[in-house]
Amino acid sequence: MKIAVCQINTTVGDFDGNVGKISNNLKKAREAGCDLALFPELTLTGYPPRDLLDRFSFYEKAQRALDQVAKEAKGIVAVMGTILENKESGNPLYNAAVAVQDGKILYTYKKVLLPNYDVFDEARYFAPAPHPEPPFSHKGLKIAVTICEDIWNVEGVFTHRLYAKDPVEELAKAKPDLILNLSASPFHHAKLSVRQTLLKDVTRKAHAPILYCNLVGGNDELIFDGCSMSMDGSGNLFQLGKSFEEDFFVYDTENPSLKPAQSLESETAKIYQALVVGTKDYVHKCSFEKVLIGLSGGIDSALVACLAAEALGSENVMGVTMPSPFSSKGSVDDSKSLARALGIEFKEIPITPLYETGLKTLYPAFKNLPKDTAEENIQARLRGLLLMALSNKFNRLVLSTGNKSELAVGYCTLYGDMCGGLAVISDVPKTLVYQLARYANRKEEMIPEATFTKPPSAELRPNQTDQDSLPPYETLDAILRLYIEENQPPSKIEKAGFDAKLVQEILKKINQNEYKRRQMAPGLKVTTKAFGMGRRVPIAQKFNEE
Repeated sequence: MKIAVCQINTTVGDFDGNVGKISNNLKKAREAGCDLALFPELTLTGYPPRDLLDRFSFYEKAQRALDQVAKEAKGIVAVMGTILENKESGNPLYNAAVAVQDGKILYTYKKVLLPNYDVFDEARYFAPAPHPEPPFSHKGLKIAVTICEDIWNVEGVFTHRLYAKDPVEELAKAKPDLILNLSASPFHHAKLSVRQTLLKDVTRKAHAPILYCNLVGGNDELIFDGCSMSMDGSGNLFQLGKSFEEDFFVYDTENPSLKPAQSLESETAKIYQALVVGTKDYVHKCSFEKVLIGLSGGIDSALVACLAAEALGSENVMGVTMPSPFSSKGSVDDSKSLARALGIEFKEIPITPLYETGLKTLYPAFKNLPKDTAEENIQARLRGLLLMALSNKFNRLVLSTGNKSELAVGYCTLYGDMCGGLAVISDVPKTLVYQLARYANRKEEMIPEATFTKPPSAELRPNQTDQDSLPPYETLDAILRLYIEENQPPSKIEKAGFDAKLVQEILKKINQNEYKRRQMAPGLKVTTKAFGMGRRVPIAQKFNEE
């Protein structure tokens, strides 16, 4: 039997568009002589639909879409993800997989394990199935179906198991000939190697090959990398789908000849491409075409401009430099050079007149008080004002340029440089920003060399540098990784070789600035723990971790 693995990019709530992609892939599968076509998790609805699941009309449209695909699956079985009604107690819906052909539903499978950690909220919406459905038969084969998390509880893969049940162990008792997994597994760095290890253990436990079909594309903060796979019963990788783009490949159960898997790119390349796809899909799925970026001459805005130009085309990107009395000539010149190299539209709008007017207007209120960050931040907020005015006038989405290191400790201005519709690099530590920027220059110099070598600075006062307020970024990023991504307590961070006083200062800044991050634009997730939907820390709290 030939099976098509259809790695597609769905949009939440776009039932017509999602059905169209399914139909196109069914046509390709029939032309390739396939008997079955496999699609990702929640194919019809898009993933994650979140509170749209509370609307009955959403469920109704999903049912109509299911009926439509069933009719179009002529002479071929389509196994796809959708939502089904739960008529018993508990949440009203199931996260399900349905096998359809010739207008009929042949088989349904309801997800057993519902993730409820990090970015996942499935226990909020879905009822868990009490046990996995037995395999169904097709063309003489017993085919077991699983949905994403159902294979993520194999004993031995993780040190701490989240669930008492193991659907793979239960399905293995039925001795299936093949396992299908419909997945919506978000990307983060090094995720592919984790999945490969997991799938190897699944195949060895079930003594059966597995076809793993993963979602691709961006939906809000999440980026899905695809990388669908086929493995034999001994855990040998046969096929590997493309990264960050739609793909289609065929697995032949009777002649599963080993085919060359994609050569794996560097992690830097993967993160760069993830940000490109995340930016492209967020902009387009929010019905925008063009974007706007404030160019400071620094490395962060330069990287965001490169990502945007690759994601959307240079003709759809505008860069704006807004020099103040403290902006260096080099910063303005570097912004111009970057815009010229990328071929993006460029504007220079000085803010000095506005800044001077602002100081004059505030003088009676500020009289006899020393200058501090209040005056400095006027500049950042004036830039935000101008960017949003240009956004309104030209219908361009503003991309904010703050990195994870700055956002973590509050080295950013609320309603200033934080304003925008998408925080492209909000999950990218500063040290990684430099690596990604070098990657952006891999073919030719887009970002001027001076941007890499000059000390990072907000340029809000004379001779200012980031290191006036922050430790070296190598130190800061290492502490942030241990605290935010690895959830280590201060004592263990100090034992890793960091000064106790510095650790306490950084952790205090992280906690004090939660109110800022709660108001930032949605950010693209590329690490194991990002600010946003997967990290829910109270703003008003007095917990002191020592």
